[in-house]
Amino acid sequence: MILRQFFDAASSTYTYLIASDPGGEALIIDPVKEHCEAYATLLRQLDTRLLHAVDTHTHADHITALGDLRDATGCVTVMGEHTKAECVSRRIAEGEILRVGDVALQAIYTPGHTDESFSFVLHPERPLAVFTGDVLLIRGTGRTDFQGGDPHRSWDSIVNKLFRLPEDTIVYPAHDYRGCTASSIGEEKRFNPRLAGKSEAEYVAIMNGLNLPPPKLMDIAVPANLGCGRA
Repeated sequence: MILRQFFDAASSTYTYLIASDPGGEALIIDPVKEHCEAYATLLRQLDTRLLHAVDTHTHADHITALGDLRDATGCVTVMGEHTKAECVSRRIAEGEILRVGDVALQAIYTPGHTDESFSFVLHPERPLAVFTGDVLLIRGTGRTDFQGGDPHRSWDSIVNKLFRLPEDTIVYPAHDYRGCTASSIGEEKRFNPRLAGKSEAEYVAIMNGLNLPPPKLMDIAVPANLGCGRA
């Protein structure tokens, strides 16, 4: 298996390209429009065919590359079944599996950051990693104050779904703002300051008290991303 992590400095977004092997099939998670050429270059270098382009949710801080990648490669664009983006080719439900060669990703519905957020577990029969989008970050969690976000649902998604994965499952989020690249379920259980030792009520109070400004590109990015990256 091949796993590559890309970083967009402008939005602190991580993108993940996963392939079965050189010469095989691949999928990409949370691609950023400005980095399409970098993705295309790696796909060519690996002699790999892009089968799926996936967004974990409708992003508010960057424009997705889903539409551009579909145009360039003929891949299937994928989002969760609750997305409002009518442009996606496939809406995936909880428990469904995406496959590229012998690589399997299982969809988990994890609302809270938005009402349509999904996470994806790598090799669900013995989880190796989970791609959490924005719901669970490294020593943090995704804000819950717009796009149908809800701190109670965020708590439920994290504690009752993601935290039930094995503790050695690697956590790959869609963002990091401190230079970290990965974590684990066990680490986040013990050290995430919003979650460790907290009750649901305490977590909700933390999230409701963040008072963060809106993402700078929100008014541009959300409409564009509902069109798979088309303004």
